[in-house]
Amino acid sequence: MIGAGQAGLSAAYHLQRRGFLPAPAPEEAPRSYVVLDAEAGPGGAWRHRWQSLRMASVNGISDLPGIPKPEVDPAEPSSGFLSRYFGDYEDGLGLNIVRPVKVRSVSREDNHPSGRLRIETSAGCWSARAVINATGTWTRPFWPIYPGQSTFRGRQLHVADYVAAEEFRGQHVIVVGGGISAVGLLDEISQVTSTSWFTRREPVWRDAEFDQKAGHDAVALVEERVRQGLPPQSVVSVTGLIWTPSLRAAEARGALDRRPMFTEIEPRGVRLAGGGFLAADVILWATGFRAELEHLAALHLRGSGGGIAMNGTQVAAEERVHLVGYGPSSSTIGANRAGRAAVAGILGMLGSRDGAGAPPAADGAVSR
Repeated sequence: MIGAGQAGLSAAYHLQRRGFLPAPAPEEAPRSYVVLDAEAGPGGAWRHRWQSLRMASVNGISDLPGIPKPEVDPAEPSSGFLSRYFGDYEDGLGLNIVRPVKVRSVSREDNHPSGRLRIETSAGCWSARAVINATGTWTRPFWPIYPGQSTFRGRQLHVADYVAAEEFRGQHVIVVGGGISAVGLLDEISQVTSTSWFTRREPVWRDAEFDQKAGHDAVALVEERVRQGLPPQSVVSVTGLIWTPSLRAAEARGALDRRPMFTEIEPRGVRLAGGGFLAADVILWATGFRAELEHLAALHLRGSGGGIAMNGTQVAAEERVHLVGYGPSSSTIGANRAGRAAVAGILGMLGSRDGAGAPPAADGAVSR
């Protein structure tokens, strides 16, 4: 397993529940696993969220399987609460997590389709019969390229680098992006200074509650894209933005007066679509993230459509590799389901290779 965020912990739980033991396991143990995590401690991407992101404003976080979240203090920073919850979860279940370990590459040890995979890391090499990849997106912020971008004399930053609104007091901040992070930060920053909001497309707002059916339909749209081998859209991109009391207040302040995307960046601002000019001190790119999959490049998983064709969590072209927290499983609810599905898929693969009545092989999901 690579990664110990929500999807990785869910998969680790199901591995242990289905009889995989921590590696190195006793010689008589049928199967073993290990989780390699690049972070210095528990929490995954939540370790890096800005301190002003409180639990009260975080979109629904699903319980990890087996152990529910403790009582939530709405005023607590999400980074602290969720890092502590993940850490207690790891300790409570005794999950086999090794950190900090940076995975550099995953490759085939030979060309046989039932052979092993080689995992090269900052802490040595592992050999595995299967790999569950749960590396998420936080380490790959997406920066659009715009004309004149390098000439801007103010500050440019991505959401991944954001700390607090107070650092922008007295400056005019342009926020680019149409997702939840963009409107959340517009709300926050507009309370201390002036802002402008730019998106490529007109945002879609939801007045109705986002119920279970709406969530199912949204995930299904993303699943269809990855089934076809197309780059996944985020689940949020097909759900729309949900009105909250704080966003209604931001709308009343004029912070959500969206403008069409500017055409060029100039040293002291941006050239507007209609030809005018808007001065700015800061451009905050709330333009999302891409899946962190560079370490899988040697497997050549991407197809002509630019994405990775998937059968559920399993890579269509490589049955030994499962992606969780990718595409439709990038939400917290989807991550839990994907962890369970990946383990079931691996068990099915190992069972068919070892023979229905034969004892299982001595090597597990990921082992030295």
